[in-house]
Amino acid sequence: MNIADLFKQKKVIYSLEVFPPKKTSALDTVYTTLAGIQDIPADFVSVTYGAGGSNTQKSKTGEIAGFIKEKYKFEPVAHLTCIGASREDIRQTLEELKTKGIRNVLALRGDRNPEVTTPSAFRYASELTAYIKELDPEINIAGACYPECHGECNSLEEDIEHLKEKVAAGASHLISQLFFDNDCFYDFREKVEAAGIQVPIQAGIMPIVNKNQIEKIVTLCGASLPKRFVRVINRYADSPEALRDAGIAYATDQIINLLASGVRGIHLYTMNNMEIACRIDANIRSLIDSANQGNQ
Repeated sequence: MNIADLFKQKKVIYSLEVFPPKKTSALDTVYTTLAGIQDIPADFVSVTYGAGGSNTQKSKTGEIAGFIKEKYKFEPVAHLTCIGASREDIRQTLEELKTKGIRNVLALRGDRNPEVTTPSAFRYASELTAYIKELDPEINIAGACYPECHGECNSLEEDIEHLKEKVAAGASHLISQLFFDNDCFYDFREKVEAAGIQVPIQAGIMPIVNKNQIEKIVTLCGASLPKRFVRVINRYADSPEALRDAGIAYATDQIINLLASGVRGIHLYTMNNMEIACRIDANIRSLIDSANQGNQ
C-alpha cells in the first residue's frame, strides 16, 4: 500500500520505528522485537539504520523490511540515506527493495560519519528525493522534518525553505524528529503551513525510559528539554522502574495533547523496546480509533 493513500483514508496515522541490530548482534534479535508488536494495529513500520549507512546495514534494512512485508500485516517503510552513496548505489538499493515488494521509503541525507569518506552524489535529501522520483515515479517517498530546526541550518525559517524543496521534489508526507515540548511542534506546524507546505506531518515521539538515553539523544538531535520533563527525569533518575513508568506517562501525555490538537499522525520511536511500545499503544488506542471513526 502507498502510505500517501492512508492519509486520504484516515484522520490520524499511527506508525512505529525499529532498527536493525548492531553489527555484532544477530539479525534474529529484531525478529523477536517484531514478534512483540505484531498485535499493535500500526499503519506502517519504518526500518532505520545507523549513521553513515554502511552497505551491511542497508542490506539488513532491506531484509527486515521484506520480512515485515511477508510475515506481518504492517506496511514497511525502508529508510534510504545518501551519505557516501553514488547514483548507482541508490538505483541498486531501490531495485532490491522493489523485488521485496517495498514501495515506500523515507529519503534522508543521513548523519555524517567521520568513518565514511566516500564522496556523495547528493548533497541534500531533496536531491535524493528528486532522483528517486526520476527512477521510479510510482514509489512513495516520505521526508524528515525538524520542529526545532536542523542542526546545520542557521534558522528555522531557512530550514523550512529547504523543506519546501524536499516536498516539491516529491515527498508525500513528513515525519518529525523527536521532541519533548509540544509547543515547539505547534509553532513549527504553523510556520510550515504559512510557508505553503500542505503535506501531512507526523509527530515523532520517543519515550525516555532510562537516564542513559537523555544525554545521547540531546547530543544527536538537539531537542530542548522543558522544565516539566527535566523535573520528571531528575525526580526518578535513580529508580529505573519509576523512570520507565514516568517516561511512558510523559510520552502518553504528549500524544494525547497532540491528538487533541489535530495532529495528522504519531510516529513512535520504539528503540526496539516492545514492552514500552505496547504499553503506550494501550494508553492511546481508543483515542486514535475515535479520531478515525467513520473514516475507514
